[in-house]
Amino acid sequence: MGEFLFTILSCAFFMFLVAWYSYQKTKNTISDSTGYFLAGRGLTGGFIAGSLILTNLSVEQLIGLNGQAFGGNLSNMAWEVTAGFSVIVLALVLLPRYLGGGFTTLPGFINNRFDQGTRILVVCLFMLGYGLVTIPSVLYSGSIAVLQLFDVPSALGISFEQSMWLVVWIIGIIGASYAIFGGLKAVAISDTLNGIGLLLVGFLVLILGFVALGDGNIFQGMKTITVENPEKLNSIGSSEDGVPFGTIFTGMIFANLFYWGTNQYVIQRTLGSRSLAEGQKGALYTGFLKILVPFIMMIPGVIAFHLYGPGLETIDLAYPTLIADLFPTFLNGFFLAVLLGAVFSSFNSLLNSAATMFVYDIYKVLINTEASDKKMIRVSQWFAVSLALITFFISPLLLNAPEGLWVIIREFTGFFNIPIIAIVLVGIFSKRIPPIGPKIAIIVHVIVYYMLLWGLPMIFGIDVPINFIHVQGLLFVLALAIMFIAGFLRPLPEKFVFKPNASVDMTPWKYAIPVSIILFSSMVFTFIVFSTIGLASPENIVSGWFWPVTIVLVIVTALLFYVSVKSWNKKYGDFILTKHEEQLEESG
Repeated sequence: MGEFLFTILSCAFFMFLVAWYSYQKTKNTISDSTGYFLAGRGLTGGFIAGSLILTNLSVEQLIGLNGQAFGGNLSNMAWEVTAGFSVIVLALVLLPRYLGGGFTTLPGFINNRFDQGTRILVVCLFMLGYGLVTIPSVLYSGSIAVLQLFDVPSALGISFEQSMWLVVWIIGIIGASYAIFGGLKAVAISDTLNGIGLLLVGFLVLILGFVALGDGNIFQGMKTITVENPEKLNSIGSSEDGVPFGTIFTGMIFANLFYWGTNQYVIQRTLGSRSLAEGQKGALYTGFLKILVPFIMMIPGVIAFHLYGPGLETIDLAYPTLIADLFPTFLNGFFLAVLLGAVFSSFNSLLNSAATMFVYDIYKVLINTEASDKKMIRVSQWFAVSLALITFFISPLLLNAPEGLWVIIREFTGFFNIPIIAIVLVGIFSKRIPPIGPKIAIIVHVIVYYMLLWGLPMIFGIDVPINFIHVQGLLFVLALAIMFIAGFLRPLPEKFVFKPNASVDMTPWKYAIPVSIILFSSMVFTFIVFSTIGLASPENIVSGWFWPVTIVLVIVTALLFYVSVKSWNKKYGDFILTKHEEQLEESG
């Protein structure tokens, strides 16, 4: 009991430090709607990246990805590493449109391109997804993880179900406080601090795991996982794996594009950036951080396999067992604070974004078009409180859900992610497709997706022998086809013209394209490292092809980097120089 009490007190201390620092940085900054919902459009690249990465990484991934690596291989890393491509699209294609139009929400962008009806449909998709599935599942998975890693029922002398209710409400109340009282800036700052803690914990566990596996020699531990069962390090998934490699080029690319490019609770940080350049920095920095995920959230699972073999009761016990055996007990409070911070991040980000969409896309559009900033903030806070309370009651009930619910939850996002990313891309690259196109696409998608995944098997006993990720890719093509047919049959009488309305400096980051090239090459290199060409080679530590392939990749990257820098200087150099001279003249 004494050890548990010390863990709780030290956890509370670290959480207090984060809360205090966040408060100091945000006090007197949320007097208007821009300050509250978009952090006063003052976020820099570092805070954007820190907030994005922690919003994305949850405790569920920490346990689940390590469990997948323990039970199989590294094929699930595709979801993480390929995010780099999506943030490149966000930085170079989407963000200039979002910031250039001065939009606060994604539905606002859709309203600008199509109409209010399409906007409302998209908001409904987001609200149903966030309220009924995403937010409750974040609270539930975070609470399950805490209960797995720290034996709360035994420490407090209560049942597992009672512990679940207790942890859900504690996590929910603290997380909601950031979103409700601090706005986006408080969320971003706390996320960044907790993100640093998560990286520290992740690398500490990795190092301790290698030391334990090598009997005190970290390098021997590294060698062990490459020469014994090297197939565990293979990221190129076969049809037998949970993520076949081919799915990267079908549904996964669009699911990731939705998440990183159009999901409100992710892009809201970039919408609050100080300038286009800072937003691009934040997005691209995030891509590099995602490449670290296999190392801190999957390699420990491989280490656990070598330490414990197949002896664990379930694969999801791999990381908790590793923590229990290797992690210093005096740091348990810090570890718990980091875990809770990861849950807070996803929860408060979802809550903040749901409230933002409600007040901007429903309340101010349908209820009170003349609402003042003060009124909008107050309404969003009450909405956030109401939504939070609903999810507090839904989350613990997931304990009684049927086995396999988590697969359904992962698949559920397919109801709204594919049509939304299709609509956004069509809205950007087409000029004559009418609002009726996306409306029909949304309705058809929801019906067809349900029938393919659940309707046909349950109603007609027909199983569709296609991975749900491939199904999402096919339905993306269907959504595009529906919208282009609508554009052919009923085109807009006049081409849509985007009207700039930027509130921040729209000068792009000088190194956006060069850094994007390095990021893309780093993604490719990561897959090379974790393949039969690299560390999964059955021949040696790496195969004979590894160094020639790596050298070719480096040469191609260097050439593209050089060409992109020269091209940027030619395109923007004179513009930047002229702008600088004008600023000097104005300052006297």
